Amino acid sequence: MKEVYINMNPNEIESEYLNGVYNEIANTLGIEAAITIYSTYRGQQITFPVNFFTTEFISSRIVAEYDGKNIRQLATKYGYSEKWIRKMIKEHKDKAG
Repeated sequence: MKEVYINMNPNEIESEYLNGVYNEIANTLGIEAAITIYSTYRGQQITFPVNFFTTEFISSRIVAEYDGKNIRQLATKYGYSEKWIRKMIKEHKDKAG
């Protein structure tokens, strides 16, 4: 079934006309983004992970930035515990040799 917005000019659509989360998306990202998200994902349940980056990426950054004594700073910077940072460094050292 076609939706009414398909034939509407996005400039004529106000965010308060939109239902639920589409209103929030339009207020945050704009009407065009809300339309794109609606068109792509309508009817689906979407869960956004708490962490933006993969564990592999964060581990590689930690190993690259580790200077032998900055575990606390890395933990604060990346939002992980010092114990987890130490574990990532140890795993890297174990793999390296």
